[in-house]
Amino acid sequence: MAYTVIARRYRSQTFDDVVGQDAVAQTLKNAIEMGRVAHAYLFCGTRGVGKTTMARVLAKSMNCLEADGPTVTPCLKCDSCVSVNAGEDIDVIEIDGASNNGVDNIRQLRENAIYRPARARFKIYIIDEVHMLSTGAFNALLKILEEPPEHVKFIFATTEPNKVLATIQSRCQRFDFQSIGAEVIGRQLEMILKDEKIKYEKDLIVHLSRLANGSMRDALSLLDQLISAGTQPLTSGHLNELVGTPDRQKVMSLLFSIAGHDAAATLDVIDQLIDHGQRSGQICDLLIQTMRDMMVLQSAGADSKVLLLTDEEKQQLQQISESFDVAALVYNITALEKLRWTLRTSETSRALLEASLVRLTLSEHFIGLDRLSAQLTAGLSTGLPLKKKIATGHPTPAVLVASPESASTQPLSSAAADIATIQSSWKTIAEQCAQSDSSLGAFLVQGKPVRFDDSTLFLCFGSDGSGQLAQNACQRKLTVLQSSLSRVLSKNITVRIESVDSRSTLPEKKPPDAASATEATGINRQQRQQALNDPAVQMILKGLDATPVEIQKIDIQPDDDHEDGLIDQEVH
Repeated sequence: MAYTVIARRYRSQTFDDVVGQDAVAQTLKNAIEMGRVAHAYLFCGTRGVGKTTMARVLAKSMNCLEADGPTVTPCLKCDSCVSVNAGEDIDVIEIDGASNNGVDNIRQLRENAIYRPARARFKIYIIDEVHMLSTGAFNALLKILEEPPEHVKFIFATTEPNKVLATIQSRCQRFDFQSIGAEVIGRQLEMILKDEKIKYEKDLIVHLSRLANGSMRDALSLLDQLISAGTQPLTSGHLNELVGTPDRQKVMSLLFSIAGHDAAATLDVIDQLIDHGQRSGQICDLLIQTMRDMMVLQSAGADSKVLLLTDEEKQQLQQISESFDVAALVYNITALEKLRWTLRTSETSRALLEASLVRLTLSEHFIGLDRLSAQLTAGLSTGLPLKKKIATGHPTPAVLVASPESASTQPLSSAAADIATIQSSWKTIAEQCAQSDSSLGAFLVQGKPVRFDDSTLFLCFGSDGSGQLAQNACQRKLTVLQSSLSRVLSKNITVRIESVDSRSTLPEKKPPDAASATEATGINRQQRQQALNDPAVQMILKGLDATPVEIQKIDIQPDDDHEDGLIDQEVH
């Protein structure tokens, strides 16, 4: 007897058996029970989600000979049910839209539709891949589709509903079939393996569900192929060898190399993967998927439902993801996706893949603004320099100095919180407030504490442009400012902001002449403007909501510990 594949042997037979399409099944059951079955249905969805299976179940329910009328529980034993399952029923005509897409085929369908069914209640036409019909064939179908004989029902199935004419869709009840969830596929696979009495490793279910990509038929076909290999228990290693996917452990090693900025190890792992028959595109695809999992892991946690990983994979990814931030992962995924399309047409795909991954490996200067803000804040509070490599393709003669002095991180005691102490320590207080918001320190130093009554601190800002800018910024962040000052002064602080004439209240600052400014900072006006207009500086200022306080020129000689063509830039 000929072998029947698992995908056919375990095909759903009734509405209750349908997997992953509960909403559609329930709606059709209600329509049958209420006697409101439409004359035409359009089932839309990706491959392997149950469109044709649902059409056959509906046909069996409408024509079951053991029931007195349409029923939601067909017997599955009468001639009609058995013939529908085999696709051989004379009253349920299944048509392939791809090979019967002409006007003549539809004309023949119309001529035959007027005759009553041979033995069943309804003559049912199931047209699979209906979007393949020509425009002429669609137009020829319109009239009979709108007003069919009472004994005729149409069920259309398509993977591309956008190609079905709007005039056809308007004459049908449309049902959109969803991709089947990985958990649902996993449960079905476990049930089948148990029923077939086949031993398997638990992690195999996760790998099969992931490869199925929402298609139950794909999952069952892969399982059938794996069982045919004849090795038990079934493992994920056997699956990888069978379908030719890259070894996930080697991909993990590749990610460890990228995270550790080890270009030699990265190239070595790529060579191993290619030697084992992996194509550059496959490696790129799996890297994208793995980095996506790392991004979800960092953003939503290890218990997120959108993660489809084994426990071992979660542990490994958690360890690797500590070396990346979300911004870097987003950049890497975007870069790899562009690379994936380029690899398809490249004749030197391996060299392109190696060059791209080495670039990611050496991209230690890629850092998200949130982490850069935290490092800048830590540098301000500890006085430690923060080094950053920049390319020397164009000279950058100046660096931005957020604060020239290190700040004490110890809060003032409540006993010392008087106006004289606050005024003398205002610069230190401002720097400590910058730990909560990096821009507060730069704005606070432009103001002056003028009065401290009980727990209310009065701040004054100058009426010039920079004073107004600082005042507006502090007013917008008043809640954060009060919280920061309360922490630093060890007392609940309420802040009142006032605007006064800088000439009368705030100490007058005599603008330095050009010669003294050049002598103090080592740069002239043109160099200062060039530094402020640098795109990298603008990005940092905008991302951190920061204001430049001072710009200095620092001459640094490259040493042996740094790569050729790179210089060190210090941000204090």
